[in-house]
This record gives sequence, C-alpha cells and structure tokens, in this order.
Amino acid sequence: MSDDKNQNHDEPVFRDKRRIDPETGEVRKPGAEAEGAPEQGAPEAADAAASVAGDEELTVDDILNAANAEVQEPSDEHLADLKRVTAEYANYRKRTEANREAERERAVGAAVAALLPVLDDLDRAEKHGDLESDAPFATIAAKLRGAVEKLGLTPFGEVGEAFDPQRHEAIFQQPADDVETDTVADVVETGYTLGGTLLRAAKVVVKTPQ
Repeated sequence: MSDDKNQNHDEPVFRDKRRIDPETGEVRKPGAEAEGAPEQGAPEAADAAASVAGDEELTVDDILNAANAEVQEPSDEHLADLKRVTAEYANYRKRTEANREAERERAVGAAVAALLPVLDDLDRAEKHGDLESDAPFATIAAKLRGAVEKLGLTPFGEVGEAFDPQRHEAIFQQPADDVETDTVADVVETGYTLGGTLLRAAKVVVKTPQ
C-alpha cells in the first residue's frame, strides 16, 4: 500500500487544459481565442498603408509630364506673366541704351569742349585769309575739323538764318529795313552741337525790323 502511494506520488500528473465549446462541441486549446482575435490597430495600419500606396502613385515622370504640358500649353496666368516680364526687359534695354549713349556724349563733350578755343582760332584765321589752300596751316585745320566731326561735333550759325534764342546768343542788335524778322547778320563765334546736345550757343549780331 505504501508502495502504491509512493509510486503515485512520484509520477507526474498531466492535466488536460483543453476546453470544449459548449455551443459547437469543438475542442479548443488554450490561447485559441488569442490566436483568432484580431490585433489591435489593424484598421489604422491598413489605412496608413493605403495612404502610402496612394502617395507612391505620383511619380517623377508624372511631375515632368505635367511641367512639359504647362510649357507646351501655358495657362493664361503664365502668359500674362511672360508678357509682363518681356515688356519689363524691353524697357530695361531701352533705358540702358539711352543711359549709355548719354554717358558717351557727356564724355566726348568734355573732351571736345577743350578744343573749342582752338576751333575758334581757326575760324578767325579763315576769316583773315590765313587758311587758303596754299597756307601752311590749312591741312592741319582740315584734319582737326574732320576729327571732331567724326566724334559727332556739328557747327552751326550762318549769316542770314533766322534768329533762334534757344541756339543763338545775341551780342548786338541793329535795326534794319530789309528784314521782317530777327535775322543773323554776323557770326562772332560759331555754335556747336554734339549729337542731340547743345554744346555751345552761337554768338551772333542780329538784325531787327524797324
């Protein structure tokens, strides 16, 4: 009797932890409910995956194709911007060219202004007959006048032309019966323009009507 007790005590006791579903009669192992139960957060994970999949549908080729389509068939807004930029660039070029030409005339005018007294001396010498074709300084005078004309210097002031207070400076007036308007009777000092700029007014004697 004691041996049986000892033998029963030493042998391990196995317990069947399976359970029988009273409704279906199926035998379930422990943890079956956990295995069949859905994991928490499964809907959120599915939505995130779908969102990532939706983002991946827009490829680099799609973006490039859309950009090319916009270039080939620009919208009205882009056409308006392009016209505005083109007009601004055209105005900028005009202003730049005008400023460049004005700066050039200013620099040339400053250099030529220093030669005006020399040109005045040549005019006086010509009036006295010192620049005839056989005169020694005739060739030098012609070269100097040709050089300043190439720079854009233009002389003005002729006897008999109408007096213009914007271009002529009257140093003397004399009444005359043979004129009906103020007329240049003599040019004391030649006037000069450089391009469209008045460099110096002409000093003249003016005939005025009686």
